[in-house]
Amino acid sequence: MSNRMAEMLEQADQKLLVRLVVDAIRRTVVHYGCWFAQVEHQLGAELATAIEREVWPASMGNQMKRLGKKLGFAVLDDGTPAALAEMSAPDLVSLLRDLGVNWLANDGIWFQAVEHAHGMNDAKRCNDTCWTRYSPFEARRIKDLLELPEQGGLDALRQALAYRMYALINRQSIEEVDDRSFIFRMNDCRVQAARKRKGLDDYPCKTAGMVEYPYFARAIDSRIETQCIGCPPDPHPEEWYCAWKFILRES
Repeated sequence: MSNRMAEMLEQADQKLLVRLVVDAIRRTVVHYGCWFAQVEHQLGAELATAIEREVWPASMGNQMKRLGKKLGFAVLDDGTPAALAEMSAPDLVSLLRDLGVNWLANDGIWFQAVEHAHGMNDAKRCNDTCWTRYSPFEARRIKDLLELPEQGGLDALRQALAYRMYALINRQSIEEVDDRSFIFRMNDCRVQAARKRKGLDDYPCKTAGMVEYPYFARAIDSRIETQCIGCPPDPHPEEWYCAWKFILRES
């Protein structure tokens, strides 16, 4: 630490120091995302995901161990906070649902900030492009967590859809069509249900869905084709908000 920085920190009051600590975490999170974005840009999505697979346990393990020493919480050898490992299954499920709500709120806060500053068109454009990055990344993380095969077909896709962040907070269902296709429906959507309670029209999310679902499915198995059955602003029955057909094509 430079002498100048040391002097400034010694003179700072407790309130400023707390803000600096929180902002240091914020900067670390954004820096992590910047690295991923640039590695993806320079080397491609597949290599970026593979490298991030190595970076995350090393980075998070290092950070948790250091924070654990300072804040007084125990950390396992792999960097997992001991409190998590000691939680019951029901409590972990409850925590996962809270994290799902936080994830969706984070998405909405970003959207509204861009919409407020630059309008709906730019917000939708940013949102749709974001899904081209996030959706395949989420699919690959689920593949790793569940140890799904590289070309696992529709069975792998069924499993993966059940482990998405959306699955923690929305109600969804699958209808089997034949041995090479099934229909996925979002029966209850937290965003659309909230708009309905306020008397608002459905949010027109089809442009996002047209990248979100195909990109997710192809990341699970490149042979899977996605067809939109209906998604707002399309009309839909009361039983679902959007519906998608997944078809396994021949190699």
